[in-house]
Amino acid sequence: MKNDEFLIAGIAVDNTTYGFDRLFSYKVPDHLSNVKVGQRVLVPFGRGDRFRQGMILSLSYGKEENLKEISSLLDDKPIFTQEMIDTVNFIHDRYFCTYYDSVKVMLPVGINYNISTFYTAVKVNDDVLNSLTDYEREIYDYLLSENKPVKKETILNVFSIGENSLNKLYRQGVVNREDDAFRKTKDATVKMVSLCDDVDINDYKLTPKQQKVAELLTVVDKASVKEVCYYTGYTQSVTDSLVKKKIARYFTDEVMRIPYTVSDVKKDEVVLSPSQQSAFDNLYSKYCDDKASVSLLYGVTGSGKTSVFMKLIEKCFNDNKGTILMVPEIALTPQLIKIFTSRFGDNVAVFHSGLSIGERLDEYKRVSRGDAKIVLGTRSAVFAPLKNIGLIVMDEEQESSYKSEQTPRYNARDIAKFRCYKHNALLLLSSATPSVESFYMAEKGIYNLVKLTERYGKATLPQVSVVDMNEEQMKGNFSNYSTTLKELISSNLIHKKQSIILLNRRGYNTFLSCRSCGQVVTCPNCSISMTYHSANNRMMCHYCGHSVPYTDECPDCHQHTLKFSGAGTQKAEQELVDMFPSARVLRMDADATMTKSSYETKLTAFANGEYDILIGTQMVAKGLDFPNVTLVGVINADQMLYSDDYRSYERAFSLLTQVVGRSGRGDSKGVAVIQTSTPENYVIGLSAKQDYDTFYKGEIGVRKALLYPPFSDICLIGYQGIMEGATIKCANAFQNALINKIKTNYSSMPLRVLGPSQAYVYKVNNKYRYKTIIKCRNSKDFRSVIKETLLEFSKNKEFKNIGITVDINPLSFN
Repeated sequence: MKNDEFLIAGIAVDNTTYGFDRLFSYKVPDHLSNVKVGQRVLVPFGRGDRFRQGMILSLSYGKEENLKEISSLLDDKPIFTQEMIDTVNFIHDRYFCTYYDSVKVMLPVGINYNISTFYTAVKVNDDVLNSLTDYEREIYDYLLSENKPVKKETILNVFSIGENSLNKLYRQGVVNREDDAFRKTKDATVKMVSLCDDVDINDYKLTPKQQKVAELLTVVDKASVKEVCYYTGYTQSVTDSLVKKKIARYFTDEVMRIPYTVSDVKKDEVVLSPSQQSAFDNLYSKYCDDKASVSLLYGVTGSGKTSVFMKLIEKCFNDNKGTILMVPEIALTPQLIKIFTSRFGDNVAVFHSGLSIGERLDEYKRVSRGDAKIVLGTRSAVFAPLKNIGLIVMDEEQESSYKSEQTPRYNARDIAKFRCYKHNALLLLSSATPSVESFYMAEKGIYNLVKLTERYGKATLPQVSVVDMNEEQMKGNFSNYSTTLKELISSNLIHKKQSIILLNRRGYNTFLSCRSCGQVVTCPNCSISMTYHSANNRMMCHYCGHSVPYTDECPDCHQHTLKFSGAGTQKAEQELVDMFPSARVLRMDADATMTKSSYETKLTAFANGEYDILIGTQMVAKGLDFPNVTLVGVINADQMLYSDDYRSYERAFSLLTQVVGRSGRGDSKGVAVIQTSTPENYVIGLSAKQDYDTFYKGEIGVRKALLYPPFSDICLIGYQGIMEGATIKCANAFQNALINKIKTNYSSMPLRVLGPSQAYVYKVNNKYRYKTIIKCRNSKDFRSVIKETLLEFSKNKEFKNIGITVDINPLSFN
């Protein structure tokens, strides 16, 4: 550093727009010269110098003049390692978001700060006061009487004014304005007591109760006040008296809110079959290479993939390295938590949205401090702050829930690859139905392919029947259950076996239509039908959440002739109860699992045999292992097959194969029934056979012919606006500007542009939606030209009310 240079921080600032986002330069004041990359700070921002939080992503020395200074530090030490900072830059580069969006997605909700503005009255002379309006004087007198800083929101509510009124008083010098940062979720603490330093209790005259407490503290050094009261049988007044005499002192200790109970049952050594051992040996050799690599563990349902990667995790743990195990559904975590805590105790941390904010914060801190080296969770677990990663496992790697549909629109698989690259770690993808892209990479030798072709132990694949529901209706059966499925459920009930029923649509009826005019009842805010929910007797929109009480009056012709059509899980559950009154039926869908721990409670009850039949949406289809389940039924398999994008067959095959695989995982033979109106569809037949290889060969041929992934990347550009005409105009203008830039600057770039066209659901929450689909290569040049066009349009006032989003390899084109 030269004498005339000073320390400059490059800071990602919260609440900036994509159009002018960058790392903002701030001077580091002398009293903060020990700052580190990865610490959060409070900085003045914009013309009004309002405080915002940010994170330091770079530090350098320079001579830049007129730089604003960092106001204060929010963290005592860095909360991000350099590898995590690199991940922030990776996300920012690839997913068209701001720097702080990239930071925020990696942090648990509870650790974030809120910035609040406070106002206080300034004592001024009478001339200034007389210049105020009556209303301004009333606000001033209120602040003066409070005699303390008052939160902005409180003032606005008391006087029903806008912020401009307060800003005017601030400019006049009548009030002071200060910004402060605070965390909504506090660290959990417990009140502790210990003897003061250099205290000899023999030097004091103590009551018998005080003597007993003092002797206890001499032995244990420190204890919570609650523990002291419990072990002595005395109230807190005894410790209060010791503190008053300065014999003891109170202080607080941080405690961790651990969201699970560590199992007391210690599991035996994992015993692998010969085929599992062969798979493990292959993967372990890749792990021992200490080079970044990707392996695909492809095995039929019930083949024991979990045992293989558990053995691998155990090796990683013994090497004092960290592991991340991701699962696609919260529903899968209770079983895995029990398995892993029985083996690794409190070395396991859990990351998923079902935890309270405080629990999420504490799990993050335990991992960051090195107290837990195995992280188990859903998509967000990929950001766990492990400092020495040896292994990342993605179970059911093909699942759509690994892809975020909100900014930043990342895929956890891409983040996992990047983090493994930075740590020279192994990424293990595991599935019975791998994504077409992953299997293609394995087939080409880019990924290491490991196969398990048989079920573990005595378990065999279930016998599957495909039932044509057209024939059922011709016989007069218009219920959701075929004769075959009814008979098998009845047999299972008699033999004390359990059943799982899949219907991938929640609600009671999927839509309501009018017998008089033929109109379907649609959401007033969205171009989608309303769904009837019997639990609250309301019609609800599953897109924007709009709901109205049920009525049989048609909103178009006003005749009382509405009729129910279609079926969701609530109706299918009611039919089961009506057909089998003695059966104990459990429903699992988004409506039935809203409360904290509801997943775990319901699945544990089913595992313990408290229910005979489990009915639900896709959350009952994957990863669950119940040895007493010998029957799986699929209602309306057709709705999975036909949607507005190229992945519909892949998703349907995966879901059907997964749910069929829940049957017959114990000693008893399993059966499955797939009900469909299109039994001739080859996906149905291949799912019944669990024949992934044949499905893949057909699907990869279609992808190649139509130039879909893995033979290209898909970029979906979405446009949303309140005025349909303006939205269409923006879509055309953006697409034309993009094409012209590519022709001018990147003429050799291969791509195909389709659109703009209406989105499948073209109106959501009163906003019209259009899309452009681009088949491309997700290269640095392609991302650059997209970014250039986005920045250009962010400054175009004509389209300021049109939202533009970019999603690389989206889940669907909806």
